[in-house]
Formats: sequence, structure tokens, C-alpha cells
Amino acid sequence: MGYDREVYEAADRILRKRRREAEGRAERMREAFYAVCPRARELERSLGTTAVSAARAVLGGGNVREQLGLLREKSRALQAEFSALSKAHGFSERDLEPRYQCPKCGDTGYVDGRMCSCLRRLLREEAYRRLNALTPLSLSTFETFSLGYYPERSEPGANRSPRSAMREVLRNCKKYAETFSADSRNLLLQGATGLGKTHLSLAIANEVLQKGFGVVYGSVTNLTAKLENEHFGREESGDTSNLLQACDLLILDDLGTEFRSAFSVASVYNLVNTRLLLRRPTIISTNLSMRELQERYSDRFASRIAGNYVRLLFLGHDNRVQKLLYENAEK
Repeated sequence: MGYDREVYEAADRILRKRRREAEGRAERMREAFYAVCPRARELERSLGTTAVSAARAVLGGGNVREQLGLLREKSRALQAEFSALSKAHGFSERDLEPRYQCPKCGDTGYVDGRMCSCLRRLLREEAYRRLNALTPLSLSTFETFSLGYYPERSEPGANRSPRSAMREVLRNCKKYAETFSADSRNLLLQGATGLGKTHLSLAIANEVLQKGFGVVYGSVTNLTAKLENEHFGREESGDTSNLLQACDLLILDDLGTEFRSAFSVASVYNLVNTRLLLRRPTIISTNLSMRELQERYSDRFASRIAGNYVRLLFLGHDNRVQKLLYENAEK
């Protein structure tokens, strides 16, 4: 998967910071050791001198094997004394060496010239962070979701009240977030404007992110616009399409509010269909009914949604209006 230059630079800055911190800690520990054991500093200098002598022996010719053998014996003796002194003063060898977060690559990002898994993970996380940059992920939680704005009385002809229905929706969303895995189901959050679909999808995103999964959250309007701009070269070439397909959880907010064009319709279908084929969970929130989804996108799209998504129906009246009425009544 390719990323733009800024993503690589951001990941490299993180790795360089990790290296500096690990090496700085090790240097401070060594200085503390040398302060109580000056002999240890002398041994380290002697080890460095021995390494230089070995290199000169190879370059100088003569009986190289014999010279290297003697130097190896000297080096082993110096190392053994250094190790004994560090233990005697309460320092382990691990204390005196950098503790890199990634022992495979030493926080360089590469192993034998190949990209390390830690760098791949950082690139992915940075790319997700940039896609989520305009989303208020931290502003909505399950704790701040109030059932008080949903009527307790059932509408005429309904067999349950909006509050009862939304209590079950809230419970299902909490359980989804708590038990999320790569095998989780797809969700369709469906209902009129202002009923809390965005709030609960953001709450799910927060909890899933805290579990260490890669989450991309965005309005379909913004994501399709970004895909279109990249496709037609109106902004720097990126890899948004692959990122949206590959993330652990994709949350598509406000499906149906995007500008309708052949490109946007095809992009939405391809994205939803590809994630179904890859068995990667997706959450879609929309104001559209199943019939409206069918009319706007296609019979095939509506069929894929109906057959592969768990529908959570949001009932009630616009919470923003209810909140305003409540606040005015309190004055």
C-alpha cells in the first residue's frame, strides 16, 4: 500500500523520536554506572580499541587468523569483566543497552533492507489519523447519549415506544463495541435526521479505537469527494481507496447526503462490495429507507445491504429540536 510523502515523514519522525529516547535512556544508565564504577568506562574504551585493532589486522595482512584469535580472546575477557562489574553494581546488560520499542529493527523501520512491520503499522495509523482529522471522534461517548429525548409513549399504530426501541439500539451498539473483532457483523443505522445515529457511531469508533483497531470514520460526502479528487488528479495522489478497503472498521456517516453522480454511486457500491468480499466490518448510517437506497444506488446495492447488514432502526423526533424545547421550558 502506498502513502503520500507527508505520511512517510510523520512515521519517520516517530521512529527517530523513539530511537533518541531509547538511546538517551541507555546513555544515562551507562553514565550512572560509570559514576560508581570508573573501571567500566576504561573497559568500554578498551573494547573499542580492540575492534579497531581487529580491523587493522585484516587490512594489514600477515598472520591474520592468529592476530584475530588473540584479539577475540582479549575482547571476551574484557566483556566478561564488564558484565561482572555491572552485575556487582546492580546493573543488568539490558539496562545499559537501548530498549527499542521494536527489537526487530531497532526502531529504524527496516530489517535487512525490507520495511519492518512496525513501520507498516505506523504508516497505516498515520494515514487513518489524517483521514479522521476532521471528525470529532472524542466528542461522543455512550455515557453522553441520553434516552431522555425519546418519547415514552408509543406512536399511534406502533407496538413500542421510541424510548424502548432506542434503549435496545443503545444496548446493541454498546455490545458491538465491547465485543468488536475482525469478524464482527456490519451495521446499518437507519432513521430520520437528529435521532443519534452519528452520536452512537462515533461512540463505537471511540471504543474500537481504544482496543487498538484501525478505524476510519467519515461522512460519505467527504470521502467520495476525496476519492474523486484523487482519481481525477485534483489533489496529490493518495491511497484513500485502499485505506478505506483495508481498515479494520469503516464507518460511513450520512449515506445519501453526498452529491449524486455516476462516480459517487460507483464509489459507494465498490467500497461496500469490496469490504463484504474481504469480510471486513462496516457501519453505515443513513436517513434513507431501503426503498430509497434501492432507487438512489441500485437494486443490487440494496440487496447487498439487506442481506449482509444488521439493521438498527432509530425512532423518535429530532433530538436537537427536543433539546431546544427542553432548554426553553427550563428558562
